[in-house]
Amino acid sequence: MKTILLIEDDRDLNAGLTCDLDMEQYEVLSAFTAAQGRQILDSRAPDLILLDGNLPDGDGFDFCREVKSKYDIPVIFLTARDMEQEELRGFDCGADDYITKPFRMPILHRRIQAALRKTGVREEHSRYDDGYLRIDFDQMRAVRDSEPLTMTPTEFRILRLLITNADKVITKRLLLEKIWDSSGNFVDEHAVAVNINRLRKKIETQGHEYIRTLYGVGYQWKNGGKG
Repeated sequence: MKTILLIEDDRDLNAGLTCDLDMEQYEVLSAFTAAQGRQILDSRAPDLILLDGNLPDGDGFDFCREVKSKYDIPVIFLTARDMEQEELRGFDCGADDYITKPFRMPILHRRIQAALRKTGVREEHSRYDDGYLRIDFDQMRAVRDSEPLTMTPTEFRILRLLITNADKVITKRLLLEKIWDSSGNFVDEHAVAVNINRLRKKIETQGHEYIRTLYGVGYQWKNGGKG
């Protein structure tokens, strides 16, 4: 069952959409504010986000930009802002689709299905399991030899980038661009090294060394912690 995070402050519309999507066999995580949406994202990674453009505690466009800087989750705007400039702004902040209110539910269903199909090609990288280290990127959970690990969203993003490109060399510059620059925060290569070292302490033990350092170049993931 696919999970949808619905962030809509109109309680009647929120309730109606939740009921409809539940009948369509989606699990709906309902929020009325950006803060509630963040709380849900801290504990779960939905398959898709339906996002109102106007929220009582912030701008939906800023929230979308924040989500896209941290997670690989499709976002569909549901908004009364029907001007072309506003729609372009939505796509510029990373939205996958933009639907203006009022809308017909069959159209929303098709847009959701289309957005989820686009993510299908990435599903093969939603989990990692070599029998010793197990990572579920959708749920942001990691286990090393039956021991649950506590990791930050940034550490999960680094791991996903490395694992998706296993055996390829990921340069420090690419890590900076993919993990940090997209959020508009300035960090230097020292921050990369610090995060990599923290990851190593959490996931590696003697006989299981996953992240290889190529000094002056970058890092390389070795499946199974071998090689």
